[in-house]
Amino acid sequence: MRAVIVDCAIYRDGRRTEVPSDLAAALAEARATGDAFLWIGLYEPTEREVERVSSQFALHPLAVEDALSAHQRPKLEVYDDSLFAVIKPVVYEHLSDKVTADELMAFVGDSFVVTVRHGEGAPLAAVRRRLEAEPEVLRHGPTAVLYAISDAVVDHYIEVAGELQTDLEELETEVFAPTGSQDSKNTASRIYTFKRQIMEFRRAAGPLAAPMARLAGADVPFVHEHSQPFFRDVSDHLTRANEYVEGLDRLLSDILSAHLAQVGVRQNDDMRKISAWAAMAAVPTMVAGIYGMNFEHMPELGWVWAYPAVIGLMGSVVFALYRQFKRRGWL
Repeated sequence: MRAVIVDCAIYRDGRRTEVPSDLAAALAEARATGDAFLWIGLYEPTEREVERVSSQFALHPLAVEDALSAHQRPKLEVYDDSLFAVIKPVVYEHLSDKVTADELMAFVGDSFVVTVRHGEGAPLAAVRRRLEAEPEVLRHGPTAVLYAISDAVVDHYIEVAGELQTDLEELETEVFAPTGSQDSKNTASRIYTFKRQIMEFRRAAGPLAAPMARLAGADVPFVHEHSQPFFRDVSDHLTRANEYVEGLDRLLSDILSAHLAQVGVRQNDDMRKISAWAAMAAVPTMVAGIYGMNFEHMPELGWVWAYPAVIGLMGSVVFALYRQFKRRGWL
C-alpha cells in the first residue's frame, strides 16, 4: 500500500505535521482539533488499494469506480460525504510534437483530501511544495488543495497552447512559402495530425469549464465559503485557454483549406502544361499520319521540296502554338 501512496501528511494551521501510519488514526487526528486536514496522494492504485482507502474515508462507490477506470471527462460530482472532481492535465511532448492527456481525481471531504493520479502529466509534488510554502493558503483547508491543483493544471493549459501556437506558425510558414510544399500529401497529413492534437487538448480543457464555473459559484459542499474569487480566477484563465485553442483550431482549418486550394491550383497548372504539350505534339502527329496512309496518288510525294516543306510546316505550326501558350502562361 505504501508503494502507491506518493505522499501523506496532516496540515494543521497551514503547517505540515507528522502523520500516524494508520489511515483511520490519521483522519481521526485531523478531525480532532477542527483546524487540520489530511492529504493523501495516490498514483495509479489498484482496485484493492483504492477500496482500502475508500473504506477509511467513506468514499462513494460510484466515485471510486470512476477513479479506477481512468477514462473520465472532467466533471464535478457532489456526494453525501465528499466532493469528487476529475481534471485532465495535458502534456506536450517536444520530440514528437504530440499532446497527451492524463487524469487526476480529487476527493474532498470533511478534513481530508485524496488525490488519485493516472499518468505522468500531473505531478503534484510541485503543487504540494508550493502550498507548504504558503501556510496562509493552506489554512483554508482541503479547498486550498483543490484550488491549487486546478490552478496549476489550467496554467499549464496556457503553456501548452503557446507551444501549439509556435508549431502552427511553423506549419503556416511551410504551407505559404513562395515555392510551396512539394510533398502535398505529407503536408496534409501533418495538418490533420496537428488537428488531432488540438482535438485532444479541447477534450481535456473544454468540459472543465462547467466544474470551474460551479466551484466559482456558491453553495458547493466541502468548499470554503470565501474561495469563490479564487476559482473564478481559475475559470477566467480556463476560458482564455479554451478561446486560444479554439482560435488555433479555426486557423488550422483555414490553413488546410488554403493548402488544398494550392494543391488544386498546382494541379490545374500541370494539366494546362500537359494539354499545351499534347496540342503541340498533335500537329506533327496529324500531318505524319496523313502522309503515312500509303496512297499512290498523292501529288506532294513527287515534289522535290515536299519533305522539307512538310517538316517546315510542322515546325512552324508547333512554334506558333508554343508562342501562344507561352504568352498565356500555360508553359
